[in-house]
Amino acid sequence: MIRISSQQVFSGGINRLQDLNTSLNKTSEQVSTGKRVNRPSDDPVAAARILKLDQELGRVETYQRNAQLADNRLKQEESTLASAVDVIQRIRELTVQAGNGSLSPNDRQSLASEMKERLGQLANIANTKDASGEFIFSGFQGNQQAFTQNVSGDWVYQGDEGQRVLEIDDGVTVPISDNGKGIFVDVAAAEPTFFAEASESNASGAQISSGMVVDRDAFDLVYPDDIAISVVDDGAGGLEVQAFNRRTNDPLPVVPAAYTSGESFEVAGAQVEVFGAAEGDEFTLKTAQKQSVFTSIEKLIYGLENIDKSAPGGQDAYDELIANSLVNLDNGQESIVLKQTELGGRMNAVESTQSFLEDSSVYSNEIRSQLQDVDYAEAISTLSFQSFVLQAAQQSFAQVSQLSLFDRL
Repeated sequence: MIRISSQQVFSGGINRLQDLNTSLNKTSEQVSTGKRVNRPSDDPVAAARILKLDQELGRVETYQRNAQLADNRLKQEESTLASAVDVIQRIRELTVQAGNGSLSPNDRQSLASEMKERLGQLANIANTKDASGEFIFSGFQGNQQAFTQNVSGDWVYQGDEGQRVLEIDDGVTVPISDNGKGIFVDVAAAEPTFFAEASESNASGAQISSGMVVDRDAFDLVYPDDIAISVVDDGAGGLEVQAFNRRTNDPLPVVPAAYTSGESFEVAGAQVEVFGAAEGDEFTLKTAQKQSVFTSIEKLIYGLENIDKSAPGGQDAYDELIANSLVNLDNGQESIVLKQTELGGRMNAVESTQSFLEDSSVYSNEIRSQLQDVDYAEAISTLSFQSFVLQAAQQSFAQVSQLSLFDRL
């Protein structure tokens, strides 16, 4: 004969009610959260797979943000370069107009004035900033303005040659910037030329003009060596200009040698002007086969303002200026267009990667949904059944708990 104590009845009943209530709460939680697995204990195998899928989705989301950033940066650069091409094209049109032999000196001055405005516009374009306030053409020196004017007012590059890259998928990187040196500075010149520069140590703040080559044969005898220029005491209470080959230290004749602020002088076939110099000031004519787009325009403006076509050899010098300027402007445009083509390839790579990442995200979400999301129809049906069972168990326990031997006496 088995004896069942009242304590056993109550203990068994309470345990049964607790189990039913736990199941009901679990199902209720699934319905409220929409998730079948809310904690590892609900389904350890599924929970482990869900964790891995969450990590995969996190990785994909990070790369998607990177890809979007890369796309934005590349589109901004492409748009900026398109604006630069438009400006250079306008300057080219003005150059063609300047080649008209019927233009008066005043007409050429008017063309030079518009070119100066366009030059400033081009500089603003080359100094474009991104959304974070960094200059997009400064290489790694994002906080440094890409192009600034030196003491003589010429535009010079101040960034470095760095190129930023961004990872947009495992093992997939894409360059998201280009330095201004490679785009605007390292441009082939029509003929060997020079860039005039004042020494930073000059205390007077003297300036030197862009200048131009007026005697090609004489200049070619010096090229590719640089030309050093200094202003010294002439021994008679005045100042004179001296020049020498920076590599060989051989002296070079200067005509005229006497220094007068703003007056042209010629050395090794190069004509320049120095303004506001004091004794001891130094300057350099850096010869090169490449010339920045800015320098090409500056020299074009210089020629329009300074060449006297009526002087001996003036017409030939002017014709050479126009011809060389057109070649230099075309080379500058080509340099930018080549970069635009390269940007197009990068944007295509980013777009294809974005499509792959989107597909990967959709697939991973689908698998995670199958493992984690609750079937509402089934869950609600189960919830209703469990509620019914719990209610029945509660009523049954209430009746059983009231039984006593005294009721049978």
